Amino acid sequence: MPSGRTVLTFAGLTVREASRRRLLVAVAILTLIVIVGTGWGFAQLRSPTIDHGHPLSQLTLTVAAAQMLIVVAFLFAGVLALIAVLVAAGSISGDIESHLALALLARPVRRSELLLGKWLGMATVLVAYAVVSGTLELVAVDVATGYVPPHPVQLIGYVAALGLNLLTLTLLLSTRLAGMTAGIIPIVCYFMAWIGGIVGGVGQALGNNALMAAATVTKILLPTDGLWRGAVYAMEPAAIIATVRSAGAFAAANPFSAAYPPATAFLVWAVIWFAAILALALWSMRTREI
Repeated sequence: MPSGRTVLTFAGLTVREASRRRLLVAVAILTLIVIVGTGWGFAQLRSPTIDHGHPLSQLTLTVAAAQMLIVVAFLFAGVLALIAVLVAAGSISGDIESHLALALLARPVRRSELLLGKWLGMATVLVAYAVVSGTLELVAVDVATGYVPPHPVQLIGYVAALGLNLLTLTLLLSTRLAGMTAGIIPIVCYFMAWIGGIVGGVGQALGNNALMAAATVTKILLPTDGLWRGAVYAMEPAAIIATVRSAGAFAAANPFSAAYPPATAFLVWAVIWFAAILALALWSMRTREI
């Protein structure tokens, strides 16, 4: 069994190493700029010049703010996915190639402790970014428009889970592949899963079983699009949900709308997928020649 103290030690070292990277500092600065810029954009929705010199009605303001927030959240989800991949891509392979792993794995340190410590440290950084950036953006939207999504905690949770899935997948690939290769594959898979969700919606609208089956396969292989749809649903007010449901199957092809929350079976599968990928990463690390 891995030692909890050793895992926490490696996690702390990973967090400190990540905090010293200029990449994360740049991302933090750019995120603040984006939050300020989008806050200004949301504030313009209250401008009386938008609706022929009259302020928008509360319902119209709510719907417009929700739609804009979904697009902004998609940007943050993409940034989170990129951070997850960049911090994990060379975490294991880089240590092996530089022979640092030989020093880190001096007895009685186990390989599983090193991998779990690195995962925990990177996951901490990732979740902290999701919580802080998401909270600041929601506060900016609230101050600018008075709109707060129906389920803000679920929104941040779904986006953070999306990032953790990609982080874990990248860490698995990093135990066997070079850093660049381990980073490119998850990003491509992320966008393929996103496109798969759109294809599935088109198939549902057209009654095409082949397209729907292809979308189901992508959702099983990488559940990130399903998590994104959960985040979208968490941001939609009742007026948008009613409109999306009235549109029927055709609305399913829109990646920026969700008629229903993720099914319980899907959420269970997402947890199983996550645990399986992490277990596979531990096995791959244990059997890797160093």
